[in-house]
Amino acid sequence: MKKLFFLPLLAILVMAATTTATYKADLVSSNIVWKAAKVTGEHTGTVKLKNGNLQFTDGKLSGGSFEIDMNSINCTDLEGEWAGKLVGHIKSDDFFGVEKYPTSKFVITRAIPTDSKGNYKIVGNLTIKATTKEIKFPANLTEAGNQVTATGKITVDRSEYDVRYGSGSFFDNLGDKTIYDDFDLNVTLVTKK
Repeated sequence: MKKLFFLPLLAILVMAATTTATYKADLVSSNIVWKAAKVTGEHTGTVKLKNGNLQFTDGKLSGGSFEIDMNSINCTDLEGEWAGKLVGHIKSDDFFGVEKYPTSKFVITRAIPTDSKGNYKIVGNLTIKATTKEIKFPANLTEAGNQVTATGKITVDRSEYDVRYGSGSFFDNLGDKTIYDDFDLNVTLVTKK
């Protein structure tokens, strides 16, 4: 009888000793820089967060998520008409179909500390268009005053998300028109305590 009383009491004490906190992303300070390459060069730009947060358990990163506003895609290495044409094409059904899929999302499923300096291995689910895939990448957390900043470089294989235009994985004989499948997202998520 004593054991039956003790186990629930122990569970309550363990839960009470665990502290959890969720910090909301500062959408003005946070940013995502993208880079994509083709045989003849590369392009860069930015895309904005729609929302995001980081979750901590006993002071360690334990979860979080962010949502990307796909309509905010822009290009930073071109200007004027050329930038407009590139961004219009990226937003079209050839690439991300932002009219039908206005947001993309990433949700952390595991955050594994790799040292005591704020470095983590992040595992989570990335959703682009109608496809969700597990991805892994390194990230770093820094703390200054009342904010925590998470930075990470995510390499995405667009062919896994049905983004086929100019992909050598789907089309033969593209030659110098080939656009590489991998593109990078350099994410800076600034959160307020």
